[in-house]
Amino acid sequence: MSSTLLPNWTSGQWQVGQGSGTPLFDPVKGSELVRVDATGLDLPGAFRYAREVGGAALRSMTYAQRAAMLAEVGKVLQANRDAYYEISTANSGTVKNDTAVDVDGGMFTLGMYAKLGASLGDRHFLLDGEPARLGKDPLFQSQHVMTPRHGVALFINAFNFPSWGLWEKAGPALLSGMPIIVKPATATAWLTQRMVQDVIDAGVVPPGAISIICGSSNGLLEQLLAFDVVSFTGSADTAQIIRSHPNVVRHSVRTNIEADSINSAMLLPGHDASSAAFDLLVKEVAREMTIKSGQKCTAIRRVFVPAALMDAAAQAISARLAKTTVGDPRVEGVRMGAVVSRAQKQSVLEGIAQLSQVADKVFDGSQQPLVEAAADSCCVAPTLLAARDAHADTLHDVEVFGPVATLVPYTSETEALQLIQRGQGSLVASVYGEDAAALAKTAIALAPFHGRVHVLSPDVAAMNTGHGNVMPQSLHGGPGRAGGGEELGGLRALNFYHQRSAIQASTESLNHFTA
Repeated sequence: MSSTLLPNWTSGQWQVGQGSGTPLFDPVKGSELVRVDATGLDLPGAFRYAREVGGAALRSMTYAQRAAMLAEVGKVLQANRDAYYEISTANSGTVKNDTAVDVDGGMFTLGMYAKLGASLGDRHFLLDGEPARLGKDPLFQSQHVMTPRHGVALFINAFNFPSWGLWEKAGPALLSGMPIIVKPATATAWLTQRMVQDVIDAGVVPPGAISIICGSSNGLLEQLLAFDVVSFTGSADTAQIIRSHPNVVRHSVRTNIEADSINSAMLLPGHDASSAAFDLLVKEVAREMTIKSGQKCTAIRRVFVPAALMDAAAQAISARLAKTTVGDPRVEGVRMGAVVSRAQKQSVLEGIAQLSQVADKVFDGSQQPLVEAAADSCCVAPTLLAARDAHADTLHDVEVFGPVATLVPYTSETEALQLIQRGQGSLVASVYGEDAAALAKTAIALAPFHGRVHVLSPDVAAMNTGHGNVMPQSLHGGPGRAGGGEELGGLRALNFYHQRSAIQASTESLNHFTA
């Protein structure tokens, strides 16, 4: 794999930046892979081309036609799947199963929106609800409609899901008739760029429908206009910069944010260490800590268990973590690879040090040797901690974006719910138990503070989709520090890319609404 400068696709052509580029590395071997650069690109022209050329082309298509387009995109991606696996292993340091979460998960989500779009038929707009009378007689009524926004959707994505992060946004946007410009996180931009390149080269989307800019995000927000939207996944600090950007504020640019999240798992009272619910919790915590090396915005960070079960939970989870071999993902038997960069490794180690001020390490994977990976690689072994004080602020304020979780004891369910709420809004919480009524009650109590509540009981153990696995049928997002955004949720995702309007007219006129 030679170190080349990856081109950007804007204004209907491939263009390389004018700078030397930012290198992308193999996080295990440390070798340079490719470079990305966006210096000197005509950003005003790129946005104008996407709006005028790409937007017009997409809006001329019906929902069913755009759905068929998504299906064709999916075929292109499937045909190049092996190459994506190679790039993911090299640039993200992921083992095969973790790559599948990103690559196959992205294609699955795109395929789901192709199917959902086909059900919308040959229409160019959507009706929202039934007509509402505006007077005594049903002669003059109000009908709400959803029409595609006449702008561009700018995606500023995170490093941890270069495939899924693109397609879970692109599916609803393109289906809605909005052209997209994607700015992938620099550290893992290679996979996103390659996928877009394959789709463009295959000619399955109209000119201007998809653009990609790899490198610095400087100047992107300055191009946004009133009918554009921006969707961001990343840190709360960067989210604040986007929300308060003068151009975003001036034009009231519609914004969707997915930011920090200190997610929780909770074992309900009344279960001992021999219960099925306890076993489900143990398995899910260990799995969530190690999938993608803990680099998931939905991963479990706090594990709430009755105080009497702290030692049993620590021992059981540690026993599973001890079986997790960490090292070069290319080596047979390695179950967890690296975090994506040296900067991320340093961030994880600093986070562990912060948590260690208020919690004790009960499993320290760094004591085990790495498999065919140097000590200065970006591999970070799992670390499980146990809180000394369940109410310590650090436990509920610090998110360590890696294979790290903290056990937190509680003495009553009320206390546990209050402590979970201290996360100030999260993407997901999971609840484990065997009493359906108690599980339902707890799920509703947690709902106001989370975008999703995952309820796990023994009867669905074999078919549950996982605490951290984001399914396109369910909402993804969360209140408060999680960003206050919403993505996916089936056809709900299309709302972000449409304008809802009320049309007040005679019933006869409303009856003439056609595609």
